[in-house]
This record gives sequence, structure tokens and C-alpha cells, in this order.
Amino acid sequence: MAVMPDKWIIRMAKEHGLIEPFAESQVRREVISFGVSSYGYDFRLANEFKVFAPKGDQFVIDPKSLDQSLFVSHKGDHCLIPPHGLAIARSIEYFRIPRDIITICFGKSTYSRCGIMVNVTPFEPEWEGHVTFSVINLTPSPAKIYANEGIAQVLFLKAESVCDISYKDKKGKYQGSRGITHSKIEQ
Repeated sequence: MAVMPDKWIIRMAKEHGLIEPFAESQVRREVISFGVSSYGYDFRLANEFKVFAPKGDQFVIDPKSLDQSLFVSHKGDHCLIPPHGLAIARSIEYFRIPRDIITICFGKSTYSRCGIMVNVTPFEPEWEGHVTFSVINLTPSPAKIYANEGIAQVLFLKAESVCDISYKDKKGKYQGSRGITHSKIEQ
């Protein structure tokens, strides 16, 4: 596998809609940076959030049957995550991953240096959608995250050969995700 450089990302975004909307250069002034970097793309945090806010202590987090009433919806230019809390968020950008590409993502160091962890799974070959991810506040104080600014970097890895079965082929349950998508199990 090879990590794809900025020229490839720009070409794929322009010719094939790899990332929409797309920032062709790194935007850094007075914001947490986003856009094309040397070997990746820093995507932005949308302005909609689901903050984990259970009432009482009689609940179970079950990824097979997630009780959405445990989350409070919030829209705005920032979000406060409670101490040791969690928010579910999404990217502004919509991604379309080619069949011979897989990605890995990392939270931005600006956030990690403050005890804020971003957890994003790989984007599989031929997956497309808004990226839904969790933002975890590891600190004993409230943490602030900013909409319309960089939150994580995605690296594009090109395989030596095309996969036999892509995410699209197996009709993945998160294919074409728009907005924040909670965990779900196929019925």
C-alpha cells in the first residue's frame, strides 16, 4: 500500500467527487486547520451534535440497540462536552472512496493536546457518506469543540490490487450516510 499525495487528492476531488465540499489548500488562519495537506485531508466538524447526557445511572450502552434518548441534540458554532463525556458528530465533507483505496483517520493534534480524542473508523473501498465519529473528553473539565473547523485527518492508502468485495458490493449499512448516523444492526 502507498499513501496518496496531495496531487492525487486534488485530482480525485475535482474529477471524481472524492470530497465535497473540497478545500484545495490548507486553511489555517484563526481556525483549527482543514483542507488538503501533504498526504491527507483534514476534514471539518459540522454544526450538529448528539451529546451523551443520560438521566440517572440506570442505563446500558448497547451498540446493538442504542437508546437515542441518552443523547441530546445540539446545533451551533461549538459544542461543550461534559467532563469525561462523549459527543457524536459528523463531517461537513461527503466522501466517495474509490474501490482501490482504504483510509485511516486520526484526530487533530490540536484537540489531542487538550485531552480531546476523536475516534474515526477506516473508510472502506467504495464507501460513501458523511463521516460519523465520536469525540471524547478525557479531562475532568468541560471541553469545547468548534464547528466548521478541522477535527481529524484522513490518509488515503492505495492498494496494490483492487479488492474482491467492496463496502458497496456488500451493501454496507452505513452506505450513503447523511447527517449523524447512530450505530445500528441489520435486521
